[in-house]
Amino acid sequence: MILPGEKIASIRSDLDIVTARSMVREIAKNLGFVPIDQARIATAVSELARNIFLYAKTGQVTIRGVEHENKRGIEIICEDNGPGIPDTDLALQDEYSTSGGKGMGLPGAKRLMDDFVIQSTVGSGTTVTCRKWLN
Repeated sequence: MILPGEKIASIRSDLDIVTARSMVREIAKNLGFVPIDQARIATAVSELARNIFLYAKTGQVTIRGVEHENKRGIEIICEDNGPGIPDTDLALQDEYSTSGGKGMGLPGAKRLMDDFVIQSTVGSGTTVTCRKWLN
C-alpha cells in the first residue's frame, strides 16, 4: 500500500539531484527513519539521480512511503528514457563504469537499500525501484 505524501523530483540538472536528495531525506525522517538510515537513503538517491543526469540527461525520481506485509518503509522509483543499459548484471558490478568514474553508483545504491530492482531496455530507458524498510 502506498502511503500519503508522494513527491516527484524532475532531474534535469545537478541542482535537481540535490533537490531529490533533500526530498527523500525529509520523507524518510517523517516516516521515522533514524538519521543514519536517512543518510543512506539520501546517498542512494544521489547516486541514482546522478546516473539519470549523466546518461539520460532527464528523468524523474518518485519518493513515497509504503507498507507491505506489516512492514513500513520508503520506496524510490528512478525513471528515464535514456539509452538503457545493455547488461544490467555487469552494470551492478563494483568498479564497472562506462563514464570513466569509479563504478560505485548502481552497486553502491543497491548495497544501501533493502530491495533493489533494475529494469532496462536498450533505446528505451531504465527504471530502478528500491526500498528501505524500517527496523
